[in-house]
Amino acid sequence: MPTPAGKVRSSRIVFDRFELDLRAGELRKHGRKIRLQAQPFQLLALLIERAGEVVTRDEVSRALWSTDTFVDFDHGVAAALNKVREALNDSAESPRFIETLPKRGYRFIGEIQRVAEAPATVDADAATVPAMEPRSEARSEPAATGTRQRSRVTLFAAIALALCVLLAAVMCMRRPGAKPPAANSAGITSIAVLPLENLSGDRSQEYIADGMTDELITELARAKGLRVISRTSVMQYKGVHRPLPEIARELGVDGILEGSVLNQGGKIRVTVQLIQAASDTHLWAQSYIRDASDLLDLEQELATSVAKEVSNSAPSPKPARAISPEAHDAYLQGRYAWYGVDEDAEHSREMFEKAIQLQPDYAAAYSGLADYYGGSSASEILDPVVALPKGAEAARKALELDDSSAEAHNSMAASDMFYRRDFRAAETEAKRAIELNPNYAEAHHLYGYILTAMNREDEALAEQRKSQELDPFARPWGIGRLLIAFGHYREAEADLRQRMAALPDSDGMHELLAEALLGQGRTKEWSEEFAKAERQQGHREFAAQVPKAFAASGYRGVLELQLAFLKTRAQKGYVSPMAFARVYAQLGDNDEAFQWLDKACAENSPWLIWLRRHRVFDPLHGDPRYEAMAKRLGLP
Repeated sequence: MPTPAGKVRSSRIVFDRFELDLRAGELRKHGRKIRLQAQPFQLLALLIERAGEVVTRDEVSRALWSTDTFVDFDHGVAAALNKVREALNDSAESPRFIETLPKRGYRFIGEIQRVAEAPATVDADAATVPAMEPRSEARSEPAATGTRQRSRVTLFAAIALALCVLLAAVMCMRRPGAKPPAANSAGITSIAVLPLENLSGDRSQEYIADGMTDELITELARAKGLRVISRTSVMQYKGVHRPLPEIARELGVDGILEGSVLNQGGKIRVTVQLIQAASDTHLWAQSYIRDASDLLDLEQELATSVAKEVSNSAPSPKPARAISPEAHDAYLQGRYAWYGVDEDAEHSREMFEKAIQLQPDYAAAYSGLADYYGGSSASEILDPVVALPKGAEAARKALELDDSSAEAHNSMAASDMFYRRDFRAAETEAKRAIELNPNYAEAHHLYGYILTAMNREDEALAEQRKSQELDPFARPWGIGRLLIAFGHYREAEADLRQRMAALPDSDGMHELLAEALLGQGRTKEWSEEFAKAERQQGHREFAAQVPKAFAASGYRGVLELQLAFLKTRAQKGYVSPMAFARVYAQLGDNDEAFQWLDKACAENSPWLIWLRRHRVFDPLHGDPRYEAMAKRLGLP
């Protein structure tokens, strides 16, 4: 339709340093395009068109979605508004552009100007139109009102055009059961479930949100053709508000699932949305409200919905087993304590045991208990004489109760390796765990250790790389450790330094870098990294003495200092015989080294499985007692 004579088209609006181009669908700052998704762009256009007026949440919802759209409007509006504020560098607390009026809606409070564009045809008598037309607030004048109404028609026409473009993206969200474009068009083959936000305002409820995140990851990981990042890595982003594309790049995923949990009055509300990471595009959203007693069913339902959106396949069905809400709650608290920021292994054990007391046939709780005993023993915290048999019994019980549990098979694999040193059985269990859950980073990591003990280098490194791909922040030192075990010290150093640049404070990095440097004979640098490792473990006074000991007596001086420190610690609590054996071997005192190795054998120390791979024991290789011990232990 021809533009009426004298009509001035105004599809560009300027405010502060920004320019909103409705025709191009772009937001610019100082002429530079700022990326903004379609829905946030529409929201900004709507608020600017009605600058100074209150726009209710219902009005926003109707503008962004049709009435039959299958989406959580409250969460969707909040998400779109956050995107707008992020693009404008605005703040809800001290707004410069968009003001939130609680229980009413939103208002654009910035001053705007419309950039006039030359009309298609102009009357000869028409007045010259100024380049910039300040917005008039004199609403009582009829002429101003008419101009504003015509401008509004133009703007809404532009918005309608943008809606047509958006229509294809939201068509599938129109009704329950319809298929949104997430899966096939988005091409999501990998996903990260960001920690669900606890909206209760009660920190004691954090375990529910974290537990839901953990269970959702576990359930999604069972869907075929979908790579799911493990919990340790995604938990790095708990409470961190950063651009989703940036997080996706760090984790190497196509899709992000984010959301919140509210536990209130015996009801649990979970709201989630699926985002295509590369374009930061909202693909799907849903809100669930269930009784707190239905939490397990909700986790399964949510995982099934997301998996279908992404990969057209649901997680493999698990055997139906009724779990009491109280037992499940205790289990979630146990996992929260085991994985939490302030890891509390003893509290995790108490909660797992409580879950078992409440529900004696709860396989997951037995698996958690097995992990506690096995992990604490491998970390040289608990005496393996006591811990390993208890862990083995818990793993056996978990497997007996649920043979379809990847976690139970992994717990049994750990027991077969560390306790019974039956490497073939351990390999069988590890492979079964991976078969049940190919996304289970812990299973790939453990299998890498089993293969290392079996001297299968290439396979071991491949499994560890797979583990780090699935859980990049859990063990950034994992590949470095295996490279050291196989004697590739320079490669190990390069890998560790590269990962330390990104994660400088990760536990274990300095300790392993010290080993890599020692393997190259660089003892001074070894002593420096060794001191950093001890400081990181909280041994500050000891760490402070290391440089002095090296300056006085070199490498041997530091070892003698370490030996004295271990003896002091042993007077106060458990210290693994392997720690003493390592130091005596490096000092060249073979007799003492073998005495401590004999003690380690007597208590079945877990790390005896790597006797052939511990490079600190290289000085013992010429001693007949070394080979006799390796054979006695059944090491390949």
